[in-house]
Amino acid sequence: MSCLLLVRFSSIGDVLLTTPLVRALRARHSDARLVFVTKQAMAPLVADNPHLSRVETLAPGEPLRALGRRLAALDPTQGLDLHGSLRSAALRLLVPCLWRGYSKRKLARGVLVSTKIDLYRHRVPVAERYFEAARTLDVRPDGGPPEFSLGEAARARVARWTAERGLDGKPLAVLAPGAAHFTKRWPVDRWIALAERLRARGYGIAVAGGPDDRAVAEPLAPYAASAVGDFGLQDSGALLARARVAISGDTGVMHMATGVGTPVVALFGPTVSQFGFFPYSTKSIVLQRDLDCRPCSAMGGPRCPMGHHRCLGDITPDDVALAVERLVA
Repeated sequence: MSCLLLVRFSSIGDVLLTTPLVRALRARHSDARLVFVTKQAMAPLVADNPHLSRVETLAPGEPLRALGRRLAALDPTQGLDLHGSLRSAALRLLVPCLWRGYSKRKLARGVLVSTKIDLYRHRVPVAERYFEAARTLDVRPDGGPPEFSLGEAARARVARWTAERGLDGKPLAVLAPGAAHFTKRWPVDRWIALAERLRARGYGIAVAGGPDDRAVAEPLAPYAASAVGDFGLQDSGALLARARVAISGDTGVMHMATGVGTPVVALFGPTVSQFGFFPYSTKSIVLQRDLDCRPCSAMGGPRCPMGHHRCLGDITPDDVALAVERLVA
C-alpha cells in the first residue's frame, strides 16, 4: 500500500484549497494512505475529511525534525509539497521519499504587482495548481469545490448558539469584516450600512472572524450577533453552513464558506483573479473595481499606496445587497 504525504502548513484558505486534490487522490488511489501534514492550529480544517487516512500536525514550538521523524516512520512513497516554503523544503530533506511541488507563479505575480504587465498565460486557480505536484499520480480536478467537513459536535454547538440569539426562523447572513491586512478590508461604515439593508430584508445577521478581528467587528454589535474571536475553525464552519449567504473579503472565511457549500459574495480590492484565490468552483459573486492601480500587492498591505483605497471604497452597500439578492434568488 502506498503512502502519500500532502504538506500544507497554513493558512486557512490555502489548506482548504488542497481538498479538491485530496478528493481526486482518494478517487484514483482508493487503497493509498493519504496523510495530511499541517500546523496544529489548521488541523480542524481537515480533521474530519473523509478522504484522508490521518492528519499529522506540527505543534507550536515543536522542532521540525521531530515531525520529520514521525513522517519518516510512516515509510512514505511520495510527498507532495503544497506549500513551497523554507519549512516545507527542510521537511523534504528530513523525510526520504520522492517529492514533488508546484509553481507559485512568483515571477508573473511580482511583475503584475510592480508593472501591471500580465505575464500569466493561463488563469489557473490555486486549487488546480496543486495538481501539478501530483502530475505522476494520474489525477485531474473533478470540477467540485473545496471540502470543509464538520463534526457533529460543532454543528450542535452552533445550533444552540443561533437559537439563543434568536437567529432561527429567518434567513441567516454571515458577515466577515476582518482581514489580516488593512487594504483587504471593506470600510466599517459600509458593513454597518449593509447590515441595516439586510435586516430590512428580513435577514438575521451574524459576524464571523478570528480574535484579531474584534476591533473591526465591534461597530457591528448593534446590528448582528458576533462570534468573532469566540468560535474555533469548526464552529465557524458550522455557522457558515447554516447561512443562506456569506459576505467576505479575500480571506479564509470566504474559502470556509465555499467549503461548506454556502454561497458567497466576495469583495476583492488589492488582489486579482490571476493570483488564483477567487472562490473556487462554487456559487459566488465577486465584486471588484477595474482600476489601473490594481493589483497593488500580493497579499494586501497596511495602507493604500495611492492614498484613496478606491478598490474597495468604490464598492457600495447597495452593490453588495444587490449581489446578495441575485445570489440567493
